[in-house]
Amino acid sequence: MNLADINNELRDKSPQEIIAWALEVAKKPILTTNFRPLEATILHAVTVQASEIPVVWCDSGYNTRKTYESAERTIGQLNLNIDLYVPKQSVAHRNVTLGIPEVDSPEHQYFTFQVKLEPFKRAMECHQPDVWFTNLRKGQTALRSSLDIVSQTSGGMLKVCPFFYWTDPQLEAYIKSNDLESEDEYYDPTKALENRECGLHT
Repeated sequence: MNLADINNELRDKSPQEIIAWALEVAKKPILTTNFRPLEATILHAVTVQASEIPVVWCDSGYNTRKTYESAERTIGQLNLNIDLYVPKQSVAHRNVTLGIPEVDSPEHQYFTFQVKLEPFKRAMECHQPDVWFTNLRKGQTALRSSLDIVSQTSGGMLKVCPFFYWTDPQLEAYIKSNDLESEDEYYDPTKALENRECGLHT
């Protein structure tokens, strides 16, 4: 499979066409979400074509009340097949033993592993997907800008980003035209800065 040729072919396609292509080649697709702002675009676009697809939510436990409320409304509106993964240690327990370490400290690397990477690893081991739909977009971080609509993980899984070349205004228009949720009061303790990589896509 030549990824350069695939991306050249898909670059002028709509997100719906990209999703349709990926579902044709997939045997065990999954969709991941963290219910960040504008996330409902991919949740809607993928589940319109694959209503039963597993939607993996790795919830760190640090989301805002408004994010949780918006997530619940989106889950109900789109009838999402949510598979929830949470850290093995509760937020209350972690606040006593570790807290949220400074972002550049060695402790923060362990914190990120505990609240995000380990639950994600468990999800991947459970589902063993061959195609992973995610809402990465060009310009979010330096790493993400180096990717494309379709990339491949070290384990051979295809990572598909149907909205990779879309801008925020385009996603906002999609949200509005489909009467979807988008909550801006979102917090990710593993990133601190919007353009910092979270660790799942390295």
